[in-house]
Amino acid sequence: MAIWQHHEVLETLRMIEGEHLDIRTVTLGISLRDCAGPSMRETCARVGEKIRRAAARLVDVARSVQDDIGIPITNKRVAVTPIAGVAEPSIAAEGADPAELCHTLDEAAADVGIDYIAGYSALVHKGATPGELALMESIPEAIGTTKRVCSSINIATTRAGINMNAARRMGEVIVRLAQRTAAEGGIGCAKLVVFANAVEDNPFVAGAFHGAGEPDLSLNVGVSGPGVVCSAVRRLMAERDRRDTDLGAVAEVIKKMAYKVTRAGELIGREVAARLGGAVRFGIVDLSLAPTPAIGDSVAEILEAMGLERVGAPGTTAALALLTDAVKKGGVMASSSVGGLSGAFIPVSEDAGMVAAVEEGALTLEKLEAMTAVCSVGLDMVAVPGDTSPATIAAILADEAAIGVMNNKTTAVRIIPVPGKVAGEKVVFGGLLGEAPVMPVSRFRCDEFIGLGGRIPAPITSVRN
Repeated sequence: MAIWQHHEVLETLRMIEGEHLDIRTVTLGISLRDCAGPSMRETCARVGEKIRRAAARLVDVARSVQDDIGIPITNKRVAVTPIAGVAEPSIAAEGADPAELCHTLDEAAADVGIDYIAGYSALVHKGATPGELALMESIPEAIGTTKRVCSSINIATTRAGINMNAARRMGEVIVRLAQRTAAEGGIGCAKLVVFANAVEDNPFVAGAFHGAGEPDLSLNVGVSGPGVVCSAVRRLMAERDRRDTDLGAVAEVIKKMAYKVTRAGELIGREVAARLGGAVRFGIVDLSLAPTPAIGDSVAEILEAMGLERVGAPGTTAALALLTDAVKKGGVMASSSVGGLSGAFIPVSEDAGMVAAVEEGALTLEKLEAMTAVCSVGLDMVAVPGDTSPATIAAILADEAAIGVMNNKTTAVRIIPVPGKVAGEKVVFGGLLGEAPVMPVSRFRCDEFIGLGGRIPAPITSVRN
């Protein structure tokens, strides 16, 4: 275990008690590539057995590390190999329904006591196999009838371009999933992410999965810390009359706090992996600042502490770029195992400052899209009117994918068309998912463009060899 200095311990205690420092998640990645069988029944049995065996001690070990070190661990999760590949043999052999595996995942997650299990996923950026098509088609029923399972679909990469057939299909899937969970405000869509350039070691749900380049078992950590960074920026700004303060100084303060938060994350991750023992390897620390609905634990408040009246005002994208870059620079100095998404998340419903900005008219869907060019991911936990068409949602997915493809970065969309709601109303999800104002979308149609389908070719920047 790493040795901390006395002043580091005191500072960490202050961060925990007054600034919402926590480890957002420890996520155990489990390869299921050895579980695919000739029948769905056999595959489900193998999958369930391996998850229960590999993750049996995860919750107890995480709690013991939390108690011994004193840093809260909010979530314990599992990410698995994209299920489309695991289900493919039984789908080909007997036309099986991949939703059976989704229920197996849910039952295994309940048995080991974790919060979420992610990886009901498919990678279709260049095309889709029959198994991948079957998984996408099954999402509304599979995710709509389970509690802990999360799903993700990768529709684009910088190397391959954008699979517009997949974007169109996922627009339809999202609408159906919202309708399937209409009684809960379309909450099923909170467990579904559509990616461009998805990463293999992301510990955060709903987009986590255990990639093909990962070992059999790995332990990845997602840190938090918006409150810690916000407090540091506010202290700096309050001292402007006694010291020279410019945006370069702001960046330096953020780097220093990201360094400290990352050290805490790596300490926790390595200790959890060591206590799990066996084949479990420590993987990465994801540096992403992950907000919660709690006041003071907000990425929006960090940007406003820099001098913006409200998030969404001119200068917001520049401020977010500064924040994201400074977090990355501070984190990579603290750990040689930085990975995942790493930067700053801007989920609307999960960030009290974002909610306030939308309600006051400062933050629009279009401004959020611009911000995604420089943040960790993309349009996240955005509620839109329930009558938003599948084509419009598909186009929003394509727009975000284009930002990721052209900038060689990960982007994603977690969008919720709330059944029965119109722009200006609010939907309450509860817990870490918070509440969201329903945001208006453009009234101009894009059906003909989306209907063309096909693939938007990769940009010239993809030709790198």
